[in-house]
Amino acid sequence: MTKAIRPQPGIMDIAPYQGGTSHVAGLDNVVKLSSNENPLGPSEAAIEAYRRASYDLHRYPSSDHSALRTAIAEVLGLDADRIICGAGSDEVIAFLCQAYAGEGSEVIHTEHGFGMYRISALAAGATPVEVRERERVTDVDAILAACTDATRLVFIANPNNPTGTMIGAADVARLADGLPRQALLVLDGAYAEYVEGYDGGVALVESRENVVMTRTFSKLYGLGGLRVGWGYGPAHVIDVLNRVRGPFNLSNAALAAAEAAIRDTAYADHCRAENARWRSWLADALAELGVPSDVSLANFVLARFSSADEAQACDAYLKSQGLIVRMVAGYKLPNCLRITVGDESACRRIVHAVRQFKEG
Repeated sequence: MTKAIRPQPGIMDIAPYQGGTSHVAGLDNVVKLSSNENPLGPSEAAIEAYRRASYDLHRYPSSDHSALRTAIAEVLGLDADRIICGAGSDEVIAFLCQAYAGEGSEVIHTEHGFGMYRISALAAGATPVEVRERERVTDVDAILAACTDATRLVFIANPNNPTGTMIGAADVARLADGLPRQALLVLDGAYAEYVEGYDGGVALVESRENVVMTRTFSKLYGLGGLRVGWGYGPAHVIDVLNRVRGPFNLSNAALAAAEAAIRDTAYADHCRAENARWRSWLADALAELGVPSDVSLANFVLARFSSADEAQACDAYLKSQGLIVRMVAGYKLPNCLRITVGDESACRRIVHAVRQFKEG
């Protein structure tokens, strides 16, 4: 690289994000359980909306996402004017870092938190600050102790990825109330829809000026391939984010499919119930084989093995059986495998293979 041509500070410190593996060399009948995708796929209503959108590929999409924001607001009881849409919640996270962080500022995340918090902070020139968790659970006191005059953003995923754990509303409120005046709390709710009766942080957002919530259509709604996410926050924050958002950051097809998906509440309820049923079965079956996990409130379980070597060996064996799960050593959990809750067949195959591995 020519010495005079340099990227912004922090960018060369980014290790590119590694998504879940999709293929195993030499095997065709592979079950992918590495990316927390909905094994049931999107609703028929979303598929039909996507199909209809194909007739308007020559048209630019809406630049204000009005129809989708209205649908989200109507279904969840929110204020449409305080919703921003992005290409996955990842983009909303990046907007927040771009708008509120920068050189000389700090962005807090937890030790086992989603990797994009650190990446987006570095891309904005900010310093990421990692805070320990307590037995794989977000530690509010540790976060508050890490705050300084330089803190601008605090990211927590609730439920968290890859641990599947979450903290209660009282703890989240205590965190929001204890932050420095210049800092925003960002509640990443990518897995919020899997928690029965949980609003993802809506009540906190609406009662405070320093809390933002992000959500995605990639998990429960089965639209990971279309990249649609959104955020909900105070009017002053959403106004700022819309100033850095590109005018056509979501396609017609993505907007149409997401609108149909959020309105198909019966299908969402079905997916939530099926996930809860097979998540419980999978966790219990693995525990009986000597592979425990914390109670998960998401669509995966974090299976804990006796050592990093055993986790790696089990991962290799699962791959040989056409089962792809997620190694999470990069999240400082080298003795764990994150296993997406698949359909009945996938869950039974996983347990059968782990049993064979343990007995082998």
